[in-house]
Amino acid sequence: MQKKRFKMPTAYTILFSIIVLVAILTWIVPAGQYDYVDPNAAKKQPIPNTYHIVERTPQGLKDIAMAPINGFYDAVDVALFVLVIGGFLGIVMKTGAIEAGIANVTRKLKGREKWMIPILMILFSLGGTTFGMAEETIAFYPLLIPVFLAAGYDTITAVSVIMLGAGVGVLGSTVNPFATGIASGFANISIGDGIIFRLLILVLGEAAAILFVMRYAEKVRKDPTKSLVYETLKEDKEHFLAHKEGTEFPELTGKRKIVLYMFAATFIIMVFGVIPFSDIGITAIPTLGWWFGELTALFLVSAILIGLVYGMNEKELTSTFVDGARDLLGVALIIGVSRGITVVMNAGKITDTVLHLGEQTLAGTGSVGFTILSYLFYIPLSFLIPSTSGLATLSMPIMAPLADFAHVARHIVITAYQSASGIVNLITPTSAVVMGGLAIARVSYDKWLKHVWKLLVILMVIIIAVLTVGAL
Repeated sequence: MQKKRFKMPTAYTILFSIIVLVAILTWIVPAGQYDYVDPNAAKKQPIPNTYHIVERTPQGLKDIAMAPINGFYDAVDVALFVLVIGGFLGIVMKTGAIEAGIANVTRKLKGREKWMIPILMILFSLGGTTFGMAEETIAFYPLLIPVFLAAGYDTITAVSVIMLGAGVGVLGSTVNPFATGIASGFANISIGDGIIFRLLILVLGEAAAILFVMRYAEKVRKDPTKSLVYETLKEDKEHFLAHKEGTEFPELTGKRKIVLYMFAATFIIMVFGVIPFSDIGITAIPTLGWWFGELTALFLVSAILIGLVYGMNEKELTSTFVDGARDLLGVALIIGVSRGITVVMNAGKITDTVLHLGEQTLAGTGSVGFTILSYLFYIPLSFLIPSTSGLATLSMPIMAPLADFAHVARHIVITAYQSASGIVNLITPTSAVVMGGLAIARVSYDKWLKHVWKLLVILMVIIIAVLTVGAL
């Protein structure tokens, strides 16, 4: 009889299990509260050394059942934002503008494949850092693998250009609404806070990744026996260069160019809307102070305008928007379930008890120690909870106030969270993006790990260095 292999439960199961566990803890853990600088403020700041025991309010079965519902009510602005972003991306992807743009660059660089590596990786990184480009990259494997094989490279080179290009972009998310945006919302700070440090990680990380891939690719081109997939290189060429169906991408028409400009303009407006210019000493540019309501409206209006400019009729535009929103319904639900954990903790009055434990643990670690520990803490947590949205929703209500105790800006914790999650998502076997890309390229998982582990070490050094500077 064949033994059943262990399968990692979904994020929903993990998060609901945590709700049950937290509810049980409300019967065991002492209830307590801090005094706050302003109890009515959106960004509540606990006053150190003011923790005191209060009467326990244990949570029962009804509270467990209601937790995801109340969590959804509590995070409805973030969940709606995610759904509208889904609709916006659905319309943009339906126009074919992004695929046409990247395919056009690929065609223009034919014969100069060496320069395709940095240019394409930068383009993919822009997608990663702005809208968390991940699943969207799967379409590019059939296009790019034959191109790189014909140029004398191997399948690992093609996978690296796509997966590391976009993945390091997500790792250095500047305004990615699914990582930075959601985490900022639950930390009660602007998505623009700390953008300089995230931009630094993006630039340094992507530069390291590009040099890493170019060095490997050139080594393979000069001596194919240096390829990690040399034993299958001949088969790969026969397979991919003889089977080019599915590699036709839409043409970059005038309409699609306009869509790309509008797409870029939406994120530029978003940046200007959220960056607190007055806080960083720039008085010439007004600080708009946009929050999720304004950002949701921006992406909704932009989606409609892009659809109309591309020539979609009313029925096509609305159905495409709804389909795009449906694709991210799972993310919105995860946000509700994750927030339910905080709801149970707050109702059971153990949130501040956990904070107090953290305050005592952090005593003496200093701002740099806290920052590095936060980053290292998020790496195993990212394996446990693969949903970046769920992880942000679950952890930020605790980690952000802990940063206050350690005298570290809250945006540093957000940068630690997203960069740790980004590192994990380059290699996690639970990711459909990683395993799907490797499967299309016929690259085994162990070969991918053997190829990428040195870069992961370099990226971790860069991240810890930038976080340290930020903490100081």
